[in-house]
Amino acid sequence: MFKKILIANRGEIALRIIRTCKEMGIKTVAVYSTADKDSLHVRFADEAVCIGKPQSSDSYLNIPHLMAAAEITNADAIHPGYGFLAENARFAEICGEHGIKFIGPTPEMIRKMGDKMTAKETMIAAGVPVIPGSEGLLESVEQAKTLAREMGLPVIMKATAGGGGKGMRVVWDESEIENAYTMAKTEAKAAFSNDGIYMEKFVEEPRHIEIQIAGDQYGKVCHLSERDCSIQRRHQKLVEESPSPFMTPELREKMGEAAIKAASAINYESVGTIEFLVDKHRNFYFMEMNTRIQVEHGVTEEVINFDLIKEQIKIAAGIPISGKNYTPQMHAIECRINAEDPYNDFRPSPGKITVLHTPGGHGVRVDSHIYAGYVIPPYYDSMVSKVIAVAQTREEAINTMERALSEFVIEGVKTTIPFHQQLMQDENFRKGNFTTKFTETFKLQ
Repeated sequence: MFKKILIANRGEIALRIIRTCKEMGIKTVAVYSTADKDSLHVRFADEAVCIGKPQSSDSYLNIPHLMAAAEITNADAIHPGYGFLAENARFAEICGEHGIKFIGPTPEMIRKMGDKMTAKETMIAAGVPVIPGSEGLLESVEQAKTLAREMGLPVIMKATAGGGGKGMRVVWDESEIENAYTMAKTEAKAAFSNDGIYMEKFVEEPRHIEIQIAGDQYGKVCHLSERDCSIQRRHQKLVEESPSPFMTPELREKMGEAAIKAASAINYESVGTIEFLVDKHRNFYFMEMNTRIQVEHGVTEEVINFDLIKEQIKIAAGIPISGKNYTPQMHAIECRINAEDPYNDFRPSPGKITVLHTPGGHGVRVDSHIYAGYVIPPYYDSMVSKVIAVAQTREEAINTMERALSEFVIEGVKTTIPFHQQLMQDENFRKGNFTTKFTETFKLQ
């Protein structure tokens, strides 16, 4: 087992990893930018190294600085968390070149699933259902128009190197194709330095349901059931839950089998997530694979009583998994609390937290790195907390979440707590009647 792990990340996920490492008897190294010098992950780690200025490019994305921090502290492994360099194949390679274990899949696996067209081709070969679409990247507007006529509108154009909703455009009318093509390529180039885009049939009234998987170095793969991530805004997840209110035992079995096929196709090792779109008829289609721990991993942990970070570390250390598939034993709902103003188009709201009271009690888990007096920097993602409510039934979990949100007090900055409070009271949400388009018609009072 590893003796010392450097966490190449910040905030709540860095703190989350540190906690599991402590339980496993593993020493930890925190890295931080000058903007994060007072962050809790810096205080809770055994050692801490400043790696640069506030901008991510000068700190959390600066590979030479991260490797220097690992070498001077004698770390024998690096955990990337999520975001930043978590799915950067070159970073994983460099770790290997320096004799430091990257806690995640191999560079080759990251590359295969990081490029969406390559991933799609891999899934087709593995027999995993995929959304009908272009074979390869679009080379011209004329090709896009021809394919759109063949598939039938609506269609969606996507960046092959995409993520987070960047480089995506839905086309409902043929007259929109040229503009959508240009805008998708421009946005993809700016966001990923890669303007490659492809086209797929746009699935109407879709659910976004993902399957958590784990694979070891010995060819064994299992799934740990599903999470429903359909409550989104501009392709950014806001609420996740397990089990999905749309799921049936038959669908879970089919999607679980497909997820295992997908991971097995690349001999996947580590924990990861296979993301699917599910239409109103419960047909499901592979969307992408995330070769890292997810923000919403805690939802799965709560419904199956399983530490996914610990499993990830054990896999990286060469310990085989059990191979057992899991199904939810409880119901869990997670609300992402962002420092954003939901009454002002979710505008970011960085600044100093003057008052903080976090919820507690039976069935409530809070993953966060904030405290009273903490200054939320403007340089990074606006998520400041994750609240997870756990109960025997979905109705009870929603009621627990309502109670938890009513206790959650954050003053000094605007947060999305009011949005979540109203969502929990929404009749359609409570009935499980929602798709990925739900927030487009949801109105805050």
